[in-house]
Amino acid sequence: MSTVQSVDRALDVLEALADQGGEAGLSEIAARTGLPYGTIHRLLQALLSRGYVRQESDRRYALGGALMRLGGAAERMVGVWAQPYLSKLVALSGETANLAVLEGDFVVYVAQAASPRRLRMFAEVGRRVLPHSTAVGKVLLADRPDAAAILARTGLPRRTEHTITTVEAVLAELDAVRSRGYAMDFGEEELGVHCLAVPVRDGSRVIAGMSISGPVERIEALDREELAEGMREIAADFGREIFPAH
Repeated sequence: MSTVQSVDRALDVLEALADQGGEAGLSEIAARTGLPYGTIHRLLQALLSRGYVRQESDRRYALGGALMRLGGAAERMVGVWAQPYLSKLVALSGETANLAVLEGDFVVYVAQAASPRRLRMFAEVGRRVLPHSTAVGKVLLADRPDAAAILARTGLPRRTEHTITTVEAVLAELDAVRSRGYAMDFGEEELGVHCLAVPVRDGSRVIAGMSISGPVERIEALDREELAEGMREIAADFGREIFPAH
């Protein structure tokens, strides 16, 4: 049991670092995990030796490069696991479905299921876009306490005439996203294309977003609330598969 407990606590430390934006001091890790300083120090030494954590010059700790290998493999697997759920979104809406995550300040598309229609939208897997102009980006930002800082860093470039380009206006939109449970992109990333996105949760946190996108006329013809409800159910099922309750 002590070995299992150590693994569990090491994961708590890594998750605490991730929750702090990838970097934290010993006191911040202790506050998030509730673990004694001595235990945290021993766990950090083990993680340091394997490259999963590194120590900065100011004695703070950060997630290490060894996680990139695991993260890349996990991301590919999540894309595979997502396909049946994305296919359900296509069946529900008739439009192309995407799964995306937030990496740093960028939205990255990690999986897609194409619409069977001749005229359909594509967002290449691996494509990186800024979050303020996309529905899936808004869903991801809406769960982030540092959303304002992310928006300030990106500069909110105008992608189309419909792009929201002030931090205050995007933050107001994020409030609306949290209230209604879904986000919209009304041609803000690409003219003539509308998108609707819902969050994928690991229980409490939003860890990804699922979206459908299509020509404005077809998206506007759908019952938005009914579509969003169906999408939320599919996203919740997917979240339970990749993050089963402990």
